[in-house]
Amino acid sequence: MSRITVETTVHAPLATVWRAYTTPADIQAWNAASDDWHTTRASVDLRPGGAFCSRMEAKDGSFGFDFEGTYTQVVPERLIEYDFGDRKARVEFTDGAGGVHVRVSFDAEQTHSIEQQREGWQAILDRFKAHAER
Repeated sequence: MSRITVETTVHAPLATVWRAYTTPADIQAWNAASDDWHTTRASVDLRPGGAFCSRMEAKDGSFGFDFEGTYTQVVPERLIEYDFGDRKARVEFTDGAGGVHVRVSFDAEQTHSIEQQREGWQAILDRFKAHAER
């Protein structure tokens, strides 16, 4: 299975970045790849074995799905690993002089091209950055 990585640097304190990534109300504010999508609800049980779910829907109501899985490792303000379906993802937070570097790596799926998946996840991460820097 191919692995895809997207990353950004957020110009905000680490605690702010972590909170924005892991709090349901924040997730609802930034978790969309484009302006015609939104996350209508989110739940987070941030511990190994805890579940998460974000309901992602097209704003016109034409399509929606639950992005859900189980956390496998959580190191506060450093690392989140989770399983979603038969795939895995890893989110790393590295605090540095220029801000907090956020790197997301995940197993690719077979339905969409690697490039489409990278673009979609990068767009979501870019929206996260803008939200966390507000």
